[in-house]
Amino acid sequence: MARRLRIGLDVGGTFTDLALVDEATGRITFHKVPSTPHDPSEAIETGIIGLLARAQGAAGEVVFLGHGTTVATNMVIERRGARTGLLTTRGFRDVLEIGRQTRPHLYDYTVKRPEPLVPRRRRIEIAERLAAEGTVLQALDEAEVEQAARALLAQGVEAIAVGFLHAWRDPRHEAAAKRVLQRVAPDAYLSISAEVLPEFREFDRFSTTLMNAYVGPRMARYLDKLQARLRGAGIAPGPYTVHSNGGLMSVATAGAAPVRTCLSGPAAGVIGAAVVAGAAGFPNVVTFDVGGTSTDVSVIADGAPTSTSSRDVAGHPVKVPAIGIDVIGAGGGSVAFIDAGGALKVGPRSVGAHPGPVAYGKGGTEPTLTDANIVLGRLDPVALLRGAMPVDAAAARRAVEEKIATPLRLSVEEAALGIIRVAVANMGRAIRGVTTERGYAPERFALFAYGGAGPLHATEVAAECGIPVVVVPREPGTMCARGILLADIALDFVRTAIAPLDESSWSNAAALFAEMERDAQAWLEGEGVPPAQRDAARAVDLRYDGQNFEVRVKLPEGGMDLPALMDAFAIEHERTYGYAIPGRTVELVNCRLTALGRVPRGAPEPPPSEGSPEAARIGARRVYFDREIGWRDTPVYDRDRLPAGARLTGPAVIEEMSATTVAFPGQVVELDAEGNIVLRQTTRSAASQEALAHA
Repeated sequence: MARRLRIGLDVGGTFTDLALVDEATGRITFHKVPSTPHDPSEAIETGIIGLLARAQGAAGEVVFLGHGTTVATNMVIERRGARTGLLTTRGFRDVLEIGRQTRPHLYDYTVKRPEPLVPRRRRIEIAERLAAEGTVLQALDEAEVEQAARALLAQGVEAIAVGFLHAWRDPRHEAAAKRVLQRVAPDAYLSISAEVLPEFREFDRFSTTLMNAYVGPRMARYLDKLQARLRGAGIAPGPYTVHSNGGLMSVATAGAAPVRTCLSGPAAGVIGAAVVAGAAGFPNVVTFDVGGTSTDVSVIADGAPTSTSSRDVAGHPVKVPAIGIDVIGAGGGSVAFIDAGGALKVGPRSVGAHPGPVAYGKGGTEPTLTDANIVLGRLDPVALLRGAMPVDAAAARRAVEEKIATPLRLSVEEAALGIIRVAVANMGRAIRGVTTERGYAPERFALFAYGGAGPLHATEVAAECGIPVVVVPREPGTMCARGILLADIALDFVRTAIAPLDESSWSNAAALFAEMERDAQAWLEGEGVPPAQRDAARAVDLRYDGQNFEVRVKLPEGGMDLPALMDAFAIEHERTYGYAIPGRTVELVNCRLTALGRVPRGAPEPPPSEGSPEAARIGARRVYFDREIGWRDTPVYDRDRLPAGARLTGPAVIEEMSATTVAFPGQVVELDAEGNIVLRQTTRSAASQEALAHA
């Protein structure tokens, strides 16, 4: 009987990570290859061939392939999107530049907003106007739409966005404009605001719709090339793409709404972390994903990732449902340098996949965080990735000495340690940004460390933030790829319904949820999800009368009556803002429904139950921890040979294909029944221990 294999892969800036699971046995195989930024699908094809060889599987046995990508995000960051035009209501041509009339940094006059993705000459006003309640004040001039479309085509546009005022209330004018554009510009990529984001606030709606158009044509070409490469490799199933809320969508959906794929890979990692950490008995964790280019942090509270409906991509607002992830430029490839004031800095600039850190021997000349870890023996100074990537430790040491140690009059060890400590401080600030600053107490959470460099720095980052326990999953360097195998098919639907929250508006909300349920069922049918695997999650956005912004309240499966909803809102408002206002009128803003297609996950193969830590020891090397401890002879263990229940006391280095975990002297290291490494801090207060025990 042929095996049924499921593949998840994540395309990062430095590496492309892959995971394969056998549905029958639960056995997981991992693989990692350097990314190919010039054509991401090239690394995907190479990686799949290598992954199947590792798993001794055949392409014909693959029944599912999901992938996370930053192609759309990188297009915006690098401004490599399509030449795009915008049609908008007369008088609203400059909404994108006016924005919210706020400065990115109030007192820094050197900081400027990014230029709009579409210059003013390609933003054309159309005679039409709806009132806020949806009545027609001025009918759409279709002849003007046709004239504008021809003018844009003459400028060589590939994509056209349409954003009319109050189209979220009534899409009739945008629908009529779309019909004209389909006739006049049949080859243009069309992005219609009422289809992309049927919510109020025209600036966010226009910005999101425009970005969808900007990345649409090239994202479509990328997906076409990806499908061609997969077919060439013998993979029959169409690929699914992870979007920002952590769910999966088909190529057709991703092509129609590519703006939803921002933060695609990081979102998959958080979804996987929620499943793995929950099974390990840690429902409250801070996810800590350190790759080659960036550090991504997020909060999982009571087993569920936190979410947001708005974020920026390269300074441009994008209002789509997304997992709440904060990203900073701190990764293994982050460059260490001395600024004009003589201070040591690390990142945000990265050497990327090419040329990479100096130690990789691919032409890199600037010292990086990876080079610092190699100098201190925390990373194998001979080879990484199970010997597949040779390391030039002498070159790394020379780079740190010449560029950092000598100018700062430090020893090489002090310079390398300084690089690590600066990076750890940056990572710690990011974690405090998603915990303390948002009403979460770090001491009540565990740090869930993954990515190629997460476990390497987890102990120091946890100490920096007051987090008492670190959890490291199996093959942490490929956690985002594994998370794709744990994600469900999903798509978000939203309806704006601004009204005081009372029995009448709550009854209207029920009707809107029923309408979205019908749309969700139709979409799941189109995605090929069997009825037995369909589900939905519901939420509402609420605010106090007079507030500008709202908070999200999740609704339980059986619904919620009005008094219970009011109580839930007060609790969430107090957690978010530190207060509630009893007796104040509450306003309903948006109704949200997430359509879910449950995907079979299978039970992972457990780690070996026999053996001993001593049998897993594969050597020893000198490791530099800090000024007080200095260099220590440190045992090195092969994680794959450590049995469930193994217990070690640091110092220790635990190596596997995709990552290295460092335990400091005195730290207790345990392997749980699922194979997760659990590291406990050597010193922490009794209050912190008690808080975690009751979290």
